[in-house]
Amino acid sequence: MDSTTLRNTFIDFFTKRAHTLIPPAPLVPENDPSVLFTSAGMQQFKRYYSNPDLSSHSRIVTVQPCIRTSDIDEVGDSSHLTYFEMLGNFSFGFPSKAGSYFKEEAITLAWEFLTDVLKIDTTRIYATYFSGEKDIHADMQSLGLLQKIDGLHEIKQQGFDDNFWSLSSEGSPGGPTVEFYVDGLEVWNLVFNEYILENGKYIPSKNKGVDTGMGFERLLATLNGKTDIYETDVFDEYATKIAGLSVDTRQKRIILDHSRAIKNIGDAGVTPSNKDSGYILRRLIRRVMVILKKYDFPITNILGSDVVNQEAQKFNATLQGFDIVSKTKKSHTVSADQLFDFYQTNGIPLEVCLELAHDNDISVADDAVAKFKELFKIHQEKSKSASAGMFKGGLASGGEMETKYHTATHLLLAALRQTLGEEIYQKGSNITDERLRFDFNYPEKLTDDQIIKVEDIVNETIEKDIPVTMVEMPKEEALKTVKVSFDPSKYGDMVKVYSIGDFSSELCGGPHVGSTGVLGKFNITKEESSSAGVRRIKAVLQ
Repeated sequence: MDSTTLRNTFIDFFTKRAHTLIPPAPLVPENDPSVLFTSAGMQQFKRYYSNPDLSSHSRIVTVQPCIRTSDIDEVGDSSHLTYFEMLGNFSFGFPSKAGSYFKEEAITLAWEFLTDVLKIDTTRIYATYFSGEKDIHADMQSLGLLQKIDGLHEIKQQGFDDNFWSLSSEGSPGGPTVEFYVDGLEVWNLVFNEYILENGKYIPSKNKGVDTGMGFERLLATLNGKTDIYETDVFDEYATKIAGLSVDTRQKRIILDHSRAIKNIGDAGVTPSNKDSGYILRRLIRRVMVILKKYDFPITNILGSDVVNQEAQKFNATLQGFDIVSKTKKSHTVSADQLFDFYQTNGIPLEVCLELAHDNDISVADDAVAKFKELFKIHQEKSKSASAGMFKGGLASGGEMETKYHTATHLLLAALRQTLGEEIYQKGSNITDERLRFDFNYPEKLTDDQIIKVEDIVNETIEKDIPVTMVEMPKEEALKTVKVSFDPSKYGDMVKVYSIGDFSSELCGGPHVGSTGVLGKFNITKEESSSAGVRRIKAVLQ
């Protein structure tokens, strides 16, 4: 089975069982500073577990692209990935919400899909359940349901670390899990959110929910009799480009994984930098470059974007003046202080330094990695403090700037509609305290005159110092007058409508400035293609 068929089969199975297909969340979450990337299918539905009335659906199915930075160091084996897709089915508000379901149906659906639809031999499958720990009872209900399954011959019990899931933050949902393994590899995790974390203890929740996640690439490999996920067709595009390289298996996997991640992170609008998501992108690009350098093979032979090309030029210049052997020649061992100096002075990420050390038979001090991370954390805190100090007596703090940019995106959308037509919709956005990035549907490159017109419209609205107002109203009422770019089901039954006079009116969670006059001058710095039929604008406030 190829990757396209598997995705379609999964979606078809659940939509035929009354699940609504919801588009995936952006790879870089919008207006969620708590995470750098979307790392799980349930991320966009977190609030529905504690407040199921916010969802118009009780059953949802998604295919969610994800990035997990915690797995970067593990990449190189046969099963770990930085970028991956997660197949998921979800339910909220059990038992009160119509159509919702819990353990019995979730386990039944999973077993039916694995064995009846995908035809996986039942002798290859075993399941695990939560055995009880930390004053939380064993999940005997799930055990009983598993024991009733005809053909499931092996059931194992596991503790909190393996078979209990939670965000571990106050007020967040959590619950025991059932996991299905095929040939010893976990392929599907069923989370039963039946607890709420309050004052450090898990207490029963009146709203129960189902959150499942199945590793797409792992399942695809299993179905095709592969023990290595890198042998599946999702990597063909990159494998073809390095077919002539005599790299070892570990290096090949790193190149394939990181190339795929780099492309998707770049497509999400991230650019290399020394902080946040930009630092992750830089780490990935530079790690691949270190491997390819041994074979005199440019990374641009695999990835040809302007972003990768510019970063490659910068890093090549850095490497030309960097010799880890000479810098460690006395001890032939690299310390934490040296690793941090290489990062801070030369811009070489930790993983790249470790790769270079390994290639040159240089030892790494036992505590070097742990101490580097401590130094890096101190460095980040100092950077935040310094940035905050720069704005005293004048500009706002980062949070205030992000609020300004948030309001500016509303002005930009309205100006684009005036210039290009009312059929323009937001396709994505990303806001920092330094700039905004806005994606919208349009089939061709904007002309210089169109860009100038959009800027002028926004700046004229800013100069008018129009108040920004908010009204909370029922969603159905709001949808009669307000255009929405996203699936209305993502909004609750009551919504906030932010208006800027009669210039703009949008469903939005906020926050926004009090009036447009505080924004300053709006300047578009770049207009480019984001993907087929989607354009991207980057802009700053001055």
